[in-house]
Amino acid sequence: MKKRVKLTFPQHLIKEPVIFTMAKKYDIMPNIRRAKVTESAGEMVLEIDGAEEGLEKGIEYLKQQGVIVEPVEGDILE
Repeated sequence: MKKRVKLTFPQHLIKEPVIFTMAKKYDIMPNIRRAKVTESAGEMVLEIDGAEEGLEKGIEYLKQQGVIVEPVEGDILE
């Protein structure tokens, strides 16, 4: 299953490997579609591919870390 999400990172997470950790921990393949990072904030549109349960847990992990996760219109269905 594939999903597209918009991620907004607070300043303290900009240099942390939260995407890498999520991908490894929940067996998710991330594909960065767009990103804008400054010294004070970061935004990213991320396409994630994996089992539905892994995607749900991965998104929840990001939220617990302090990342704002929003759905992007036009999720990809297999």
